[in-house]
Amino acid sequence: MDLKLKNKVALVCAASEGLGKSAAMELACEGAKVAICSRDETKLHLAQKEISETSRTEIFTFIADLRKPEEIKKLHSDLVEKIGTIDILVNNVGGPPPGSFEELTDKDWQEAINLTMMSALRMSYLVLPSMKDKKWGRIINISSVSVKTPVTNLFLSNSIRLGVLGWAKALSDELGQHGITVNTVCPGSTRTNRIKSLFKDRSQSTGKTPEEIESLAAFEIPMKRIGEPEELAALIAFLSSERASYMTGLAIQVDGGSARSYY
Repeated sequence: MDLKLKNKVALVCAASEGLGKSAAMELACEGAKVAICSRDETKLHLAQKEISETSRTEIFTFIADLRKPEEIKKLHSDLVEKIGTIDILVNNVGGPPPGSFEELTDKDWQEAINLTMMSALRMSYLVLPSMKDKKWGRIINISSVSVKTPVTNLFLSNSIRLGVLGWAKALSDELGQHGITVNTVCPGSTRTNRIKSLFKDRSQSTGKTPEEIESLAAFEIPMKRIGEPEELAALIAFLSSERASYMTGLAIQVDGGSARSYY
């Protein structure tokens, strides 16, 4: 299937590892001109090397802290100057830390809102004028299955990601007439450093090994295994493509069937 992504300019945020890196890899292999950003310069260049060698394409890198509005603006202006205007934006950041409601402070909530929600809003605001001019664009938010089914001890993620989902749905209504789609992908338990950290936290609180925690998590999933980042990346590439031109305002889980909701 030709996804018609050749020479489309794609920015994948927080793509030095995990789901972001896998999304960048998939888009690059489909022929897109891919830019990735991260706060961690060392990890960013390692990811660039791996993606470039696999896809045999040039990967563009930008250092940016998505918690800071001024760095988001600089990322956008530098990217446009170097590559061109953005056709595909993949909003992604590291998930907010775990914690029960009573453990979290006002500062924790404000920081999580700034990182998880405001980074997506700020970045999307910057790319919209050029997308409207072209009458074509794709905005894809990497979220979590927690927007479908709350995850124990992830109060920040359970709450704030739903705000992003509501914003994305409303934005899709405004932008459909301009040929721009806005969708959200919702990974379940996926083999990333984030899930390894969560398994380690649960291991310390329960006395079970991380391997036992993973086995217990997999047992609750109908497919009886943890997902792989490449499985989410395949959906992101499809939603980025011309083939998905009539799909917008969606929140699609890639979770092995673990979410128990009908929608």
